[in-house]
Formats: sequence, structure tokens, C-alpha cells
Amino acid sequence: MNTLDMIQTGLFEGFSWSKLGELLVYHPEEPMLFSSGLFFCLFCLFSLFYVALRKHTLARIIYVTLFSLYFYYKSSGLWFGLLILTASSDFLIARIMMRLDETWKKKWMVTLSLCVNLGMLAYFKYFNFLLDLGSSFLRELGVWFHYQPWASLEVVPLQIFLPVGISFFTFQSISYVIDVYRGRIQPLNRWIDYLFYVSFFPQLVAGPIVRARDFIPQIYRNPIVSKDEFGEGIFLILCGLFKKCVISDYISLNFVDRVFDAPALYTGLENLMGVYGYTLQIYCDFSGYSDMAIGIALLLGFRFNINFDSPYQSATITEFWRRWHISLSSWLKDYLYISLGGNRKGKRRTYINLFLTMLLGGLWHGASVRFILWGALHGIALAIHKAVMSAFPSFKKVGSEMSPFRRIVGVLITFHLVCFGWILFRADSMQKVGEMLTQIGTNFHPEVFVQFVTGYKGVFALMIIGYIFHFVPKRAENYLQKWVTDSPLAVQAFLLALAILVVVQFKSAGVQPFIYFQF
Repeated sequence: MNTLDMIQTGLFEGFSWSKLGELLVYHPEEPMLFSSGLFFCLFCLFSLFYVALRKHTLARIIYVTLFSLYFYYKSSGLWFGLLILTASSDFLIARIMMRLDETWKKKWMVTLSLCVNLGMLAYFKYFNFLLDLGSSFLRELGVWFHYQPWASLEVVPLQIFLPVGISFFTFQSISYVIDVYRGRIQPLNRWIDYLFYVSFFPQLVAGPIVRARDFIPQIYRNPIVSKDEFGEGIFLILCGLFKKCVISDYISLNFVDRVFDAPALYTGLENLMGVYGYTLQIYCDFSGYSDMAIGIALLLGFRFNINFDSPYQSATITEFWRRWHISLSSWLKDYLYISLGGNRKGKRRTYINLFLTMLLGGLWHGASVRFILWGALHGIALAIHKAVMSAFPSFKKVGSEMSPFRRIVGVLITFHLVCFGWILFRADSMQKVGEMLTQIGTNFHPEVFVQFVTGYKGVFALMIIGYIFHFVPKRAENYLQKWVTDSPLAVQAFLLALAILVVVQFKSAGVQPFIYFQF
């Protein structure tokens, strides 16, 4: 029985303390999600006290921090202690750094922060991957040198739980320490303020990655939400719910997962439609989470920067990374690409830096050869585009500067390059990648298109709707947002209730976790 069913059962069959306790404890199979019934109930209750405390800064900070820690507990259990450890470590490192005069000592403190944060990532995300690589290397050496103990070496991987969102809050904490080192911000004086920043629940488990210099000044302001901001927040939550729970979950459960689980059982055309479906699914899933995170934060008086800007409308791969997961791509640029030297050391070094940045960005997503190849693909594409722009200045044109024909061709090429990358990103193994590409290349059968449409009416309709909404001009989205913002509170409440009702109707097998929870 999922959370929403338990809530409905509790409402209609009488209150029970045991049912309430069961709802409030951590369940590994059902982490806390913005799209779950329990979160909506808890958030409404949370908001009542939040409004009452809005003029009491310290009490409000403590209250929100406690709720955020509980939210993370509902996502990862007792591993919320890891979040507290990260916050405490980097808070102390930044405070100590402020008292140091010598640059080399400050660099050592930054190194210590990197060792703590990246060490945690290395253990939780990459330990088994490195263990497997190491054992494979020893086996090859054993075969080569005829050393039986190494040749027959078998290593059992450890059962390591991956705390939800560990990559996001460690990157966020690293950016704070580096910004203090670079003199862009002053370190915080209170530990609770820093814990508030790192643990703030709207963006805690799947981003966007919020910079300290953007977020911390907002902590101390009286969180007054204007009518326009309230309407914008409601609009973003509505969009996020529709993207995640209607489009992403439905096409995933009813088509995309089936194709990627067994691509050899489907024709090339069905495999291609599965790729197009996943391309839409991952966008709707991740941007849906970001929309809800930004909207919920806005209702609490905090403004985050946009994280997705219609990325599939991009005419170049460079433009794509300016529109896709903007908080991560800008983080990689500011703290990795620039640290490697950026474009300051010649063209060849620039291309190498682009490649290394995206290669490490791929590895950030997971310990697998597939993710490394996905990052390498985008790194090579970015380097090639950079070289083309250098050789042909006309290719530097962007947006409205491009001719309509060049832009259409550019969008088609970029979109399909990204689609190819998503095959590496989604497939369970390189064998599945090979099977999918083989089916698309040698067993296409376009004549089954009509059968696909009739057999997957709901999936096909939602894919069409999803792509239409994605490619509509920005002014249409702004008009719709303005309509929601200008509507009376009763209309906004009705729209939110209607959205929740639609989500419940589309729910096939419980609420599906967000894709980026695994990162």
C-alpha cells in the first residue's frame, strides 16, 4: 500500500496512531517525493507554522532546517547524518580559512574540503566500480604472468547504499568553500545558517545546485511572497506535476522501460520511438522536479535561478549545455573547466579542458563505462563545435542571428546527437546499447508505425503533447504563466487540486522516483 492509499484509508476508516507512525518513518521502497500525497499534507502543515515564524529569523531558520533534515530522513533514512557531517566539516573549514593569511595554507584547507566531499562520493558511488576495475586488472596480470592466485581472483562487491542527492549537496558545499577561498563571499558565523543552506529541502535531493552567494543573502530577509510570486510558484508546481507524473511516469512505465529492457524484441522503429520517448521522459522528469523545487522555494520566499530552458530547441551542442541542467553545467564551468585553465592556455588546451570537464561530468552521473562514454561524446562534440567556430566565424551566430534554415538543421542535428547520448545514459549495459543500435540500423520496418500508434495510443499522444509544449515559443509559456498568476486565489487552488486529481488518475503503480535520485 503506497502513501496516498494509506492516507485515504486513514481518512475514511478512522484515525490510527499506528498508521500515522507507519507513514512518518522512513521506507526505503518509498522515499519522500514532491509528487506524493504525504509531502503535500506535510507541506501544508509546515507552511502554517512557517508563516507564523516569518518575522523570527533564527526560529524560522531552525524550524526549516529541522523540516529539511526530516525530509532527507524520509529520502535516505539515517544517512541524514552524512548531510550534517558535510555541513559541519565545510563550515569549520571555511571559518578556519578566514583566519589564515598565507595562500598555501588556504589551499590546504580547500584540499581538505575536496578530500572530505569527494572522498564520500568516491566511497558511496565509485568504490565497487574501482574495486571491479582493480580486480579485472589483477586477473589480466595473473593470466599474463601465469600467476594463478591473481588469475582466479574473484571479488564480491560491497552492498553500499547510495544516499539520495549526495552528488548535489556535496557539490553545493564544495562551491561554498571555493568561493570563500576566492574571496567572493564571507564565511557564515553560525553553523545553523550553513546547515540551512546545505539542507534546504526544495533543492536538496535533485538540485538545482544553488550557489551560496545567491542563496545566503535571502536567508535573513523577511520571506514576504507577493501575489505575482505566489502565482508563479503555483504555475511552476503545476508544470512540474504535469511533466513528471503525467508525461514522464506514464510513457516510462507503459513503453520506454519495456523497450530499453529488451530492445531485441522490438523493431528498429519501436526502438527509435523508445529513444525519443526517453529523451522526453528524462527532460520531463528532471525539469519537472526543478520546476517544483523552484516553485516550492518561491512560495517560501526564496528565488532560485532557472535550471532548464527548453534545451531541445538548441541549434548547437554548446547552446544545449547552456539550456540543460544549467546549475550543473555552470558549476562544472566555474569550478572545473576554469580551474583546469579554461580557454586561457591556447586552443589545444581549451579542447582538452572541454573534453576532460564533460568526461568528469559523465563520471559524476555514475560509476559506469556508459556514463564515461556519454561524457566523452559531449566533450568531443563541444570541442569540435569550438574548433568550427574558431575556423568559421559565421558559426558563432546564435539565436535570431542564425538563418531559419541553419537553425532548423542545427536543431535537428543537435537533437539527434543528444538522443544518441541518451541511449548510453539509459541502457543497462553496453550490450543493450549495441542491440538497440543494431535494431535501429538493420531492422527498422517503418510499416509498423501505424501499429505502434494504435497499440500505444496514450503513450503516442503524451509524446506529441510533450514535444509540442517543449517547442512552443517562450511567449506562449509566459502568457500562460501570466494567466495563472493573475487568476484569483480560488482559481489557483482549483487548478492545483485538479492537477493532483489528474496525477492520482495517471498513477499506474505508485509514485515513481525521480531519475536523478540515483545521482
